[in-house]
Parts: sequence; C-alpha cells; structure tokens
Amino acid sequence: MIKTNVDKLVRVSVAGEISSPKTSPYRISADGQPLVLPGTGGITYNIRVGDLATGWQADHVEPSVSMKSKDGGQNSGLNTLACVGNEAVLVSGDAKGEKGTVTAKHGGIEHILVDFKPEIMEKLLIGDKIQVKAFGVGLKLLDFPEIKIMNLSPEFLEKINPEVQNDKLIVPVTHKVPAKIMGSGLGGNSADRGDYDIQLFDDDSVKEYGLDDLRFGDLVAIMDADNSYGAIYRKGAVTIGIIAHSDCVTAGHGPGVTRLFTCKTGKLLPKIDPNANIAKIMELRDDI
Repeated sequence: MIKTNVDKLVRVSVAGEISSPKTSPYRISADGQPLVLPGTGGITYNIRVGDLATGWQADHVEPSVSMKSKDGGQNSGLNTLACVGNEAVLVSGDAKGEKGTVTAKHGGIEHILVDFKPEIMEKLLIGDKIQVKAFGVGLKLLDFPEIKIMNLSPEFLEKINPEVQNDKLIVPVTHKVPAKIMGSGLGGNSADRGDYDIQLFDDDSVKEYGLDDLRFGDLVAIMDADNSYGAIYRKGAVTIGIIAHSDCVTAGHGPGVTRLFTCKTGKLLPKIDPNANIAKIMELRDDI
C-alpha cells in the first residue's frame, strides 16, 4: 500500500459546459499544405479513451466531451483543480444526472476532457453544464518525496496500483517517449494543468519507439524530462502522463500528454504494459 496524504486533500466543486468546436478555415501542415480539419471542442461521438490517437483526419481532436467555463477566472479554477480520474456529473440537459470521468487536460484551448458512454453522448447538447468533484490537487506520496504528483486523483492512483521495488516506484506505461521529440508546451512554468505534445514528424523516431499506435488515455513515460516546475530536458529524469488529444498536422504539435508524475532523482521508473490505458484501468469501456 502506497502511503499518501489523501486524508488532507480538499474535495471541491468546479463546473463548466460542453464547449463548441472552434477552428480556423485552414491549418498549415508541417510540409506547407493548407488543410481543413476537425479540431478541439464539442462532442466527439466516435472517439473515446482507448481508441487510437493517430491516423485521424483531424488536428488536436479531443475524445468524447470537451468542457470549459466561459468565464476566464472560473475556467482557470476548473483547469487547475480538476484531476484525471475525478467524477464528472451532468447537471443540465436531457442527460442530467449521468456521470462521466475526467481523462485529461488540454492546454492552450484550456479544456477539461470527460469520457461518457456513447448512449449518454447521444443525449448531450453543446452548452450542457457539467460539475466535477475536484479532488487530487496537493496529493503527495509520503514515502517518495522526490516524486511530484500533479493532475492525478487519488482514485486513479489507486487503480494504477504502482509497485514499489528497491526503493523505487514502478508505474505501468504503454510507451517510452524520448524528450528530444517533445514539442508544443515547452517553456511553460507549470505542469499542474494543460499538456505538452509528442511530435510525430520524424518517421524513424516513430518507428523506433513504436508511437504509431498511441491511444487516447495511454499512460506514457517521457524519458529525460523533468516537469517539476514546467517542462525541461534533464538527463535521467522521468515524467509519466496520459495521452489527451490526437496527433496533429501543425508543426511542433502532436498527441498531447497531461502530466501525472515527475521525478529527477531516479526514484520513478516506467514498466511497459500494453493495458496501461485509463479505459481499461478504470473500466470505462467493456469493448476493448
């Protein structure tokens, strides 16, 4: 049993509404082609966590439901306090009372992503309000003070069930990603909200690290990356996060990673497990 300070955490309500998709007429691809593609926002009926995050005719597409608050201050609270694994409840509309699960945070657009079952999504409308029982900010591993936790609910941590071996925390991941191909999101001074992107424009790197089968909701390890106070390259550091959005045509962008664990001292180790996806870990789907 991993000791945490869960008994000291605050559970608080934050809320937003299903956001409408926003896009410009053209997205310019990394090889200079103007393309018209779906992107962020809305209710994405045919994509959920567990589905491939690559190969779609899309750019930054988000799985299931995207939510935010129209009020900037309130949206800041929503994006800071909501954690992956939190319960989200519809509080208006035809599906009022139905529940989903927070699966990621997407920076830039400042969306919280929530997974709902397909039959619930069919009842939803743009503007339906969702309330999240935010719980997880301030979570600490008492026996591993060198490992920083962010954006992670205690419930999801318990479901991940990391192992302890030789004074190190072993966390399951589907892929290991080299820090050298991380892109958009670098330069931020906080990893406690949002995400940063895996660039997939170098075919040799994609093949070497097996990144063409990344899935929404995969836990992945970014090697030689420290996200204690923003994303930096640090040899020997490890950051583990969850795939938030799809691959991209836009230069410097790619599947986004919402950060969950980071450590610069070698106490955090990834272990490859093809089942390390939130859809399986939290039993959000029974068809994969």
